[in-house]
Amino acid sequence: MTAVPSGPVPPKGGPGPTSLKAPATSSTNPESVTSTGSKPSSSPGVTPPPPAPRRSTRPVSSGFLSDKATAAFIRRVLCAQHLADRGRNSPAPIQDLLPPLTSRNDVDLQLYALISIIIKEFVQNWYARITPDETFVAEIVQIIAHCTRALEQRLRKVDLESLLFDEIPELLDSHVRAYRTAQNSIARPPVEANPREIYHSLWPLPALSPVPTTGHSSIQVQANNESAYRQLLVQGVLALLLPTEDLENECLTALVGQLFSELVIGNLIINKLSEPWLIWEGLIMLTKLVHKRSTIEASGPGNIEPSINLKAGSDMVPSTTNKQSLYIQQAFWSVVQWGFVVVNTIRFIISTVMLARVLPPRSILTTTRQVHPTSHSDEKESYHPPATSDDRSQPVKVPIADFKIWSCVGNLLEMDARMPWMSGVLSMAQWGALKGPGNLAGFDGMIDRLLSHHIQAYILDPARLPPLLRAVRGAVFPNNAPGSPSLIPPSSDEQLAALRRRCASALLALVPKRVGRLYYGSSVWAWSAIWTSTRTGASSRSGPFKASSNNTAHNANRTGEEVVRVRLTDGGKSVRDSHATLTPESSKRQFGDTGVRPTEAGGDNRADMCDKDDDEDKEDSRILSEIETGMLDVFSDPYCNKHLAYGILELILVRLMPELAEKGVIELWEERLS
Repeated sequence: MTAVPSGPVPPKGGPGPTSLKAPATSSTNPESVTSTGSKPSSSPGVTPPPPAPRRSTRPVSSGFLSDKATAAFIRRVLCAQHLADRGRNSPAPIQDLLPPLTSRNDVDLQLYALISIIIKEFVQNWYARITPDETFVAEIVQIIAHCTRALEQRLRKVDLESLLFDEIPELLDSHVRAYRTAQNSIARPPVEANPREIYHSLWPLPALSPVPTTGHSSIQVQANNESAYRQLLVQGVLALLLPTEDLENECLTALVGQLFSELVIGNLIINKLSEPWLIWEGLIMLTKLVHKRSTIEASGPGNIEPSINLKAGSDMVPSTTNKQSLYIQQAFWSVVQWGFVVVNTIRFIISTVMLARVLPPRSILTTTRQVHPTSHSDEKESYHPPATSDDRSQPVKVPIADFKIWSCVGNLLEMDARMPWMSGVLSMAQWGALKGPGNLAGFDGMIDRLLSHHIQAYILDPARLPPLLRAVRGAVFPNNAPGSPSLIPPSSDEQLAALRRRCASALLALVPKRVGRLYYGSSVWAWSAIWTSTRTGASSRSGPFKASSNNTAHNANRTGEEVVRVRLTDGGKSVRDSHATLTPESSKRQFGDTGVRPTEAGGDNRADMCDKDDDEDKEDSRILSEIETGMLDVFSDPYCNKHLAYGILELILVRLMPELAEKGVIELWEERLS
């Protein structure tokens, strides 16, 4: 039954071809976004090379990600003693053969798939040569299951809203500030300063010291310190999660500690997530999810202008009546659209108020920071004295409107430098919502409960975890085996620069074109463009028809004297030709009502369009360069990215296990084994 889909499925058009065509469609979407505004013949050597090698290693079929194939793979690796049930029509489910990892079976299926890959590649490869006994693998699975269940119980006590949207963005904001400070050093030549040393002094981390220097022994010393630090983290976690009888087994603890410290934390988390190219690839993937309707919106307005131009150029008699009817239709539909906007706005406000009244208050554990309607920013909050270590390590509850994610996004976008007025307006609105009348955005206010409800319903929904784990497994372990990832690092600086430009283009495509140009200092208003082109056209004239002022050029253009035409040569260059003076009457007798020869008018339009396209290309290139140097450059150093990765890992472990912040690893082990 399994060999049938490989042959006859392509002509039938079943799910097989659909899965094959889906990656191709999604992979070409960002290419069309990045190539917007650039000519295909202008850069043939930069843009095409990266997609070819980067997507050529993608697996042909994604059937290994299905639940049936995943369950069969888990049985082969972890349930070898139950392979005798393979002949049954309905084999026993995975949850009956293996201990539960969490409270959800769909999450357990994806987690067991990842565990099976790790055990198959890094344990069974050498353990099967020693003995065919499967008891050792079963004991490892039991230990992992015990740890995951304990982690789930601890995870239920963690405030995920504050962790994901307040504390982690605060670390990211600190990373951005430290990196920009290190890169913009006040030292001037001939004095040189190492940006990594400046960054490390601003964010000191013992695991990443000393700062590695090329051709120096500090590289190996730093690698050893980092490995020892990972071992300490894992040993502290095991001391809190493992049962006492398993802690006394040195062989199990050493093997499990080595697996988690080197394979999981070292190779899969820190070394992978700190690479700039992987961060930029992740941003491109996020833009794909957000920017699904980009092609529809881009093709919509482009189909209207050609029809209008054709109608305007054709000789139709009832042009005035058509214009009047068009104006009436536009006015009618504008009134209808504004009516829909007003009705939907009123409906949204009413539904929001009604929903906020029935929502439960944000739950709180022990430590609380209440924001009263009459409170001020300079007042000190009252804290209850904590009784346990769990209470001391828990973060203080703050309103969602006061989370650090808002300031982090503004700092990453350089809003204070590019649009300080917008930063001031948003800060004033935030202060008014937090401290203003009604306590709308204060803690447990109407807006606060509404935002918390949407975060819990749409972001922290447990049903989103299995697809995420499945996507991670497909990207990191294609075909359930390491060695051939779907994303490979760039092999040259040119490919890395092309990937960086592609990421900048994908981020810029998230916002409307006019908004992006306005934010990065371009002229987007129609009157500004007309005024700029008039000034440029008047000052760029040369030869016998050089205008002395703007009024002279304008008068000569209006009366029909001193006509200057632009023709396109075979090489695509625009050449201005001066001709004899023509009066409006003579030009109308020769060339009709327009007074301009049709071919010449077309030449003028083509030349203006070429100049406009060149200006737009230069402007887009400038904006993309500013995005690269402003937003993407903060992730371009793997050493600095490791500080951020280890900071996030420490924060998550401390929130899950507050004992790590109170006691050392040796003290924890002595307490458990005593």
